[in-house]
Amino acid sequence: MNLPNKLTVGRIFLTPVFFLVFALTVLKGNLSLPWIISLWVLQIVIEVSDVLDGHIARSRNMVSDIGKILDPFSDVLSRVTYFICFTAVGLMPLWAMTIIIWREFCIMFIRMVVAKEGTALAARNGGKAKAVFYFISGIFALLILTFQSLGLTNYMNEMILAGKVLFALAALSSVISFAEYFILFMKTETMKQFVKE
Repeated sequence: MNLPNKLTVGRIFLTPVFFLVFALTVLKGNLSLPWIISLWVLQIVIEVSDVLDGHIARSRNMVSDIGKILDPFSDVLSRVTYFICFTAVGLMPLWAMTIIIWREFCIMFIRMVVAKEGTALAARNGGKAKAVFYFISGIFALLILTFQSLGLTNYMNEMILAGKVLFALAALSSVISFAEYFILFMKTETMKQFVKE
């Protein structure tokens, strides 16, 4: 297993650790600063490893077939886990999380279909924008929890509202990204054959 794939697998294993820490602390009302810091460390390590594995794979010519499958899977696993956690404590609107989950399942289905013909759908600008909004909204939600743990509750309602706006933008960007992928999918041989039938 090469280095990029090791980083990807590490991200997969760290994701349930993030969930366990969140569930055993934040969900139980324990917002002590050490636990919040541990969540920051986990989320930053997960996000940084996501950037590193792709960069290393491309720059060192270490792109592999298994990496092409594992990387998007680990991205979905980690970010959906964050969003479930943030929805559980009321920071993320349920409708936004639902749209994002629908998007991710649909994209996984499309990737499975086109994989049969050996086609890979490259990342589009919408997908990159979506990743940015996912990252920013997740970091902002952790920032809100950090402020709460420090007792800095001034303007908390405004911060929570701003966080929900960011999550709404993340959901919107996920829809735009899906539309781009779906347009590409409609142009594949598999879809053309399906329409003919």
